[in-house]
Amino acid sequence: MEEISSLMQGFGVALTPYNLALMFVGIVLGVIIGVLPGLGGANGVAILLPLTFSMPPTSAIIMLSCIYWGALFGGAITSILFNIPGEPWSVATTFDGHPMARQGRADEALTAAFTSSFVGAFVAVVVITFLAPLIARFALQFGPAEFFSVFFLTFASFVGMGRGSPWKTIAAMALGFALATVGMDGVTGQLRMTFGFDQLLSGFGFLIAVIGLFGIGEILASMETGLQFKGSEAKLRLGVVLTTWKKLLTYWATSIRSCVIGCWMGITPGGATPASFMSYGLAKRISPRGANFGKGEMEGVVAPETAAHAAGTSALLPMLTLGIPGSPTAAVLLGGLLIWGLQPGPLLFVEQKEFVWGLIASMYLGNIVGLIVVLTCVPLFAAILRVPFSIVAPVILVICAIGAYTVNNAMFDVWLMLVFGVVGYAFNKLDYPLAPLVLAIVLGDRAEESFRQSMLLSQGNLSIFWSNPLVASIMSLGLLMLVWPLLSSLRTPKTPGQSAAAPS
Repeated sequence: MEEISSLMQGFGVALTPYNLALMFVGIVLGVIIGVLPGLGGANGVAILLPLTFSMPPTSAIIMLSCIYWGALFGGAITSILFNIPGEPWSVATTFDGHPMARQGRADEALTAAFTSSFVGAFVAVVVITFLAPLIARFALQFGPAEFFSVFFLTFASFVGMGRGSPWKTIAAMALGFALATVGMDGVTGQLRMTFGFDQLLSGFGFLIAVIGLFGIGEILASMETGLQFKGSEAKLRLGVVLTTWKKLLTYWATSIRSCVIGCWMGITPGGATPASFMSYGLAKRISPRGANFGKGEMEGVVAPETAAHAAGTSALLPMLTLGIPGSPTAAVLLGGLLIWGLQPGPLLFVEQKEFVWGLIASMYLGNIVGLIVVLTCVPLFAAILRVPFSIVAPVILVICAIGAYTVNNAMFDVWLMLVFGVVGYAFNKLDYPLAPLVLAIVLGDRAEESFRQSMLLSQGNLSIFWSNPLVASIMSLGLLMLVWPLLSSLRTPKTPGQSAAAPS
């Protein structure tokens, strides 16, 4: 009852005309970002973050979170109509969504995708509503050793649960840790790796790094591929929407399973992309219509969209309660909270109660507003892809430069943004993950501080990380995640010709 009462107060904060207007603007901007390949939720939030500096923190985070909801919705539009995944987690949606569009069932596919996205996000918000206060109260008992163990588990989970090479994940994370150490040492006050640049006394600006890595890096990669937008048009008719909703009721088991997968992969650092593929694979294996998957099966749209939105939304749970982002976009939002002087973690629910519950209430409202906007404005958003990418790309680059400059009103930050953009482009070309790099930049200094505080308390004895059942269990689970790829490779039998096969 206490959570429900706090939620009602949060609705009072979110339902002000100013916040409702920002919610609508955020959804529209988010859908546009999701529609344009080369952008995405994390990129859009990073690029538009400077626009919110003059807003109250609650209003700013409401707008940014709605940009995220809109981007989640928008990715399905390009996947279904143009076979171009607007987001990485929308790749699985193309498998059956685009065949449905080619069969003249684009309105069915879009309705199924939007409704499934709404259901997945709604379930995740309910989970956040009732679990976040419990986790926050539990985390109030944490000391430096417990916090470091949680940071360690987060970093190790990216290694153990990542889809790519664990060595590339570790390399990206190591670079992030190195960048996080630049500036003044928070414990001793000494300068580290500033190389005589006064602008680096406070370290690399998180926002500068994110705008460069995501915004500039993705645009450079997209410009190289030479995008061409060709696809089918769609207009959602009320009769088709109602008929599709009736059909979706028969997929209730798929929706429940996908919500569970999505929430789990969002709370742990799995992410929306693995959740969408995992949900699609399970649906294909379990469904009696599994043989039709890939040929225009509606269930093949329901499964990945539900899981992706559940994962993307539930990733905000560890960010709010523990200060640990569960996705790249949550990492960007975490950086925004720090810029506004808010410290995510268990004390946030005590010291900034109005902010937290206003944000959670806006999740409910933003999800509803997002569903209404995309159902009524699909033709308009699809028409954006008729604009030549040669016009879109320079506009985005200018917006990135303006956003970087406004952080400290310094050209140094613009040049630094370009450097990070080249790094992001190189990471894309070499297939290195950006999420661990961003996570290490955001949490590296906090993890270091917790570790050094633990060492001071124990006089350098590592046994402090096994000093009680709680910290011991978290550290042990982290070590298991760290070596999981090695254990998996030992368990997987190699075929006789696998070791002798020459690289192509």
